[in-house]
Amino acid sequence: MAKSKTVFICNECGATYPTWSGRCASCGSWNTLVEEKQKKIRNFSPSPSVSKPEPITQAKSEHFSERISTRIKTLDEALGGGIVKGQVILVSGEPGIGKSTLLLQVSSNISEDRKVLYITGEESAHQVYIRGERIGALKNNLFVLSETVLENITEAIKQLKPDFIVVDSVQTVYSTELESPAGSVSQVREVSARLTEISKSMGIPSIIVGQVTKEGSIAGPKVLEHIVDTVAQFEGERGHAYRVLKVIKNRFGAAGELAVFSMEDRGLKEVLNPSSFFLEERPEGKAGSVIFPFTEGSKPVLVEIQALVSKTVYAVPQRKTQGIDINRLSIITAIIEKETGIFLKDRDIFVNVVGGITVKEPAVDLPVALAILSSLKNTPLPPDLAAFGELGLTGEVRSVYYTEHRIKEAKKFGFGKILVPANTDIQDSRIIKVKNIQEAIEYLR
Repeated sequence: MAKSKTVFICNECGATYPTWSGRCASCGSWNTLVEEKQKKIRNFSPSPSVSKPEPITQAKSEHFSERISTRIKTLDEALGGGIVKGQVILVSGEPGIGKSTLLLQVSSNISEDRKVLYITGEESAHQVYIRGERIGALKNNLFVLSETVLENITEAIKQLKPDFIVVDSVQTVYSTELESPAGSVSQVREVSARLTEISKSMGIPSIIVGQVTKEGSIAGPKVLEHIVDTVAQFEGERGHAYRVLKVIKNRFGAAGELAVFSMEDRGLKEVLNPSSFFLEERPEGKAGSVIFPFTEGSKPVLVEIQALVSKTVYAVPQRKTQGIDINRLSIITAIIEKETGIFLKDRDIFVNVVGGITVKEPAVDLPVALAILSSLKNTPLPPDLAAFGELGLTGEVRSVYYTEHRIKEAKKFGFGKILVPANTDIQDSRIIKVKNIQEAIEYLR
């Protein structure tokens, strides 16, 4: 019997150390080393070994070039045209957000003409049946396996030889070769490596579900994200009907693409026109509201930015955000005070991206500033005005990427005034070029 040993593994990068240290020497993260006992960790390559070098022009494989459609148009587009044979996709998201429902729908769709194995470590087969019955996902070609032991799962895959696999979730599966519990760093690394190896060797596309931490990052070592081909995050607020799947990494397509879904009684329904979905309840003639052409990947979506500015009753004024980084709001308010002379130190400021969508790009700076000033002055912006642009620390409006896509989306929905950075090359009567924040606030007078 192999003797077990105690090691310390970094939660962030997966580096292994014989003794504990406050800081990981590999990635520089603090307090991320956790103690684990293990017998042996096997090293797996995420790709089959190549016997000899060959010209890249001859490396094409027809077997791995075929893409499998999920029969959900927006999802196929986000993944680059469908799922490639042997591709391993990691889908993460908070518990209860709808990951399992979406993947059961995808499994059902693919099982129309292919054999699908849905492996669950969180539910019994009967529970999956009940959910499948509710959303209309029961198909004869869809097989369910309730199992958490990795060796049993790999054996079932070899026997059934499915055309598509879903594992829900990687944190519930464990290998008997390791002493550490399911969900530990070494188990997650071992399980993901073994599942990737079998998917690549047999040419079976797989989707692995991963849970997230309270900070919103994928639970487990960072090596998990490096092993798989595609990483997608499933986001959305529980109180809202929408869900967004964001593709963060994709070896078989463009990263940054998204697919929008609405949560309904019979599962998730794709939203073919997200802009109209997010704007349908926008109030008219209200101060503190502006439209922002948000771009995730190459697909622009119009979202509403709302701000509420009120006189504070606290010694330190409140700054609250929903959908954008609180630190970005601090920078924007500092720029407003410095460059316009408008005093905000005695005001509470609340900023919200309507619908619960999360915006991380700097192009949101200008619309946030306009929404804040509109609420402060209690002066509504023109209802047909949209804006985008990054604010520099000296108040200048800087250019952003996908300018043409944003303008096209705003024009499609009838916006007659589009505030853009001054160095935009596009000429159009509806485009208003602004050099700095002082020029932008002229539309509040």
